[in-house]
Amino acid sequence: MKHQDQVVLVTGAGQGMGKEIVGYFADAGANVAAVDINAEAVTETVTEYHGWVSGNIIGITANVAKSDSVRDAIKTTVEKFGRLDVIINVAGVGSLDTFIDTPDEHWEKVIGVNLTGTFLCCREAAKIMTKQGSGIIINISSTAALTGEGPSHYCASKAGVMGLTRSIARELSASGIRVNTIVPGPTNTPMMADVPEEWTQKMIADIPLGRMGESIDIAKVASFLASEDSGFITGQNIAVNGGSAFI
Repeated sequence: MKHQDQVVLVTGAGQGMGKEIVGYFADAGANVAAVDINAEAVTETVTEYHGWVSGNIIGITANVAKSDSVRDAIKTTVEKFGRLDVIINVAGVGSLDTFIDTPDEHWEKVIGVNLTGTFLCCREAAKIMTKQGSGIIINISSTAALTGEGPSHYCASKAGVMGLTRSIARELSASGIRVNTIVPGPTNTPMMADVPEEWTQKMIADIPLGRMGESIDIAKVASFLASEDSGFITGQNIAVNGGSAFI
């Protein structure tokens, strides 16, 4: 199997892209740590996949915006499975604030989860991977970072993720660690449920391939980036968006 015995940690595993990625990798033989701030949601993820996937899944409750919580999640993963081969940073939040009316606390939360959370997960994972001499880091951004079509805090956080990826890919390459970002366009996830229908239809109309993305589209690209098939790819921001924006 493509990911047989790989140890993979996935944040934001309680729903949407993260949940889909957990199932996809576990079904391909990986040992997966499913991490989410919502204990009930991550338990449901593990329960849903239990019994039919080829790999093993454990659920971990953690807040990616807190360094101690991230450190504990990675420690638990390594203690359970012996190593950490891949981390996929999916956890993200947003809110539909106009720029002028954005409260401080909304800015801090979105930046804290989407950008600081990704930084903390990358940093703590890299400490383990550097000792191993190998590892793969996959971050999740958004084409909103390129187009500006979204709330300012969300666009800024996702642009920051792409810059972070390019910087640490250079620094960590000498340690045998590859770092890339998947940049989804509009994707059918629970986060989209709060978007007005007229906005959703406009998004779809602007996608050349004529449909919104699905979580499985992201999982397949994550699988490629976590495999030896992509062994010469690092520091890249890879758009998975049906042609809705170009990098």
